[in-house]
Amino acid sequence: MAALAADPQVTQVVAAPGNPGMVPAAVLRPVDVLDPGAVAALATQERVDLVVIGPEAPLAAGVADAVRAAGVACFGPSAQAARLESSKAFAKEVMAAAGAPTAASMLCTSPAEAEVALKTFGPPYVVKNDGLAAGKGVVVTDDYDAALAHAVACGRVVIEEYLDGPEVSLFVVTDGQAAVPLLPARDYKRLGDGDTGPNTGGMGAYAPLPWAPPDLPETVLSTVVHPVLAEMRRRGTPFAGLLYCGLALTAAGPKVVEFNARFGDPETQVVLPLLESGLAAVLHAAATGTLGALPPLVWRDAAAVTVVIASHGYPASARTGDVITGAEGEGYVHAGTRRLDDGRLVTAGGRVLCCTGVAPTLAEARARAYELVHRIHIDGATFRSDIAAL
Repeated sequence: MAALAADPQVTQVVAAPGNPGMVPAAVLRPVDVLDPGAVAALATQERVDLVVIGPEAPLAAGVADAVRAAGVACFGPSAQAARLESSKAFAKEVMAAAGAPTAASMLCTSPAEAEVALKTFGPPYVVKNDGLAAGKGVVVTDDYDAALAHAVACGRVVIEEYLDGPEVSLFVVTDGQAAVPLLPARDYKRLGDGDTGPNTGGMGAYAPLPWAPPDLPETVLSTVVHPVLAEMRRRGTPFAGLLYCGLALTAAGPKVVEFNARFGDPETQVVLPLLESGLAAVLHAAATGTLGALPPLVWRDAAAVTVVIASHGYPASARTGDVITGAEGEGYVHAGTRRLDDGRLVTAGGRVLCCTGVAPTLAEARARAYELVHRIHIDGATFRSDIAAL
């Protein structure tokens, strides 16, 4: 949202429903984001030129379809195309048909099938809920019993081989034909320092990646993105919007860990601040099928680091209602926050704030991010101390 609000071509941003951190850069409007008709009606009422859908659940619910049907340009895939995120099994099916490199896997719908898959692939065990799970559907563990328990609890899971190698996140903007990669980023999924503890939606990130192969974006475009886009077109469900490629850089080259169908935290917080080109024009071109006519993107010669502050109990049972102090000034992106009638800012979710530092070097950006972290006080909150500690 901040990148759109800062774009000189944008006269106003309407966030629905938004959060306290978006004011005054955006006007907040109430809406049920899972009601396609309500979102389309709001877009028409506000006479907006472009709708950008943030979360995955509205995409799966068909909000993008309803907005486009109302005659409003929309950045976000159709419900059918968004299945690349909303169904792990569907994504695997598409990648297999497209020849895109990914982990070998098995779809399991019973405890017996899960037992066979776990024994086939061995530890570390990778068990993924087939459907949306708000970043909490994946378990990676050496504990067989824990892996089986997660599979049984989910009911329908994809169990796959573990991909060894550093993970990289690559956002790709596409209109279904043309595809434009953004800067690769590195995120940290585990809750604790040293990649310990449970998987989360992400505890921090940084960009750019001095250690990544310079040709990584081009390699992923040729081996993953364009083949997958072609397969989606062949199926009659073209994918237009944001294709997030979660990758493992294995000895055999980059392989897909997962797809998302939208910008995701916390990588967005480090990639977009480094973009000098106007974001609105890029997203509008993707929404209107004209992405191939845009000039190449321009990036700042800088680095960005973001650190997530999570509420007490996250991710198992995040506590809400704790007072937040210190979150004033630039560098803070709100996620799980709300403002009480008396003006106090309180926690309203698991991942509460992203604290983002931007500077000429990665070391300076990291120092700025942690300066922002240490200004915040939330009772019982947690954060990692090793984000971007290369």
